[in-house]
Amino acid sequence: MPRRSQEDRSRTTRTALEQAGRRLFTERGFAGTSAEQLVIEAGVTRGALQHHYGDKRGLFLAVLEQLETEITAEIERALQAVDPADILTATAVSLNAFLEICQRPEMVQIALFDAPAVLGWQAWRELEARHGLGLITTELERARDAGLITDTAVPVLAQLVLSAVSEAGLIVAHAADKEAARTQTQQSLLLLVGGLLRT
Repeated sequence: MPRRSQEDRSRTTRTALEQAGRRLFTERGFAGTSAEQLVIEAGVTRGALQHHYGDKRGLFLAVLEQLETEITAEIERALQAVDPADILTATAVSLNAFLEICQRPEMVQIALFDAPAVLGWQAWRELEARHGLGLITTELERARDAGLITDTAVPVLAQLVLSAVSEAGLIVAHAADKEAARTQTQQSLLLLVGGLLRT
């Protein structure tokens, strides 16, 4: 029983820190958020942060992993309503979902701006491989296996597509008219991806 109680307290502490981290990293960015601000916001001690995450960067990684998991799951849910054989429609639906997500401040600041700098290129790519990049790779492999695209190095192609999609997200995030920007970037991305498909 005491062990269960300790586990519950630990879970509560982690939740408080992750919620505080998500708010502050979104509002102030990684560089603009101090460890002291995080523990005050979470209502815990500095020792709790160190025990569970090591430091501010460790908490950022946990928040980012949580955010990326949610984003991937949201796009996958959107794809459930689409016929898997209809590659173009599936692409349009997934891009629309992603560009909608890219209008959220936490996505812009945490996932698009801070993540590559905080993690470093290689670690960021490894994270993306488990989430966004993995989803794109799966869809491209499905298209290749169906004979819809040329047999090519899918991992390389997937990284190039991810770069284009991420840039589209930044365009939408910074646009004065986000709705118009989303429409334009979605059309451009569909033109780009559609050009890969065999007629």
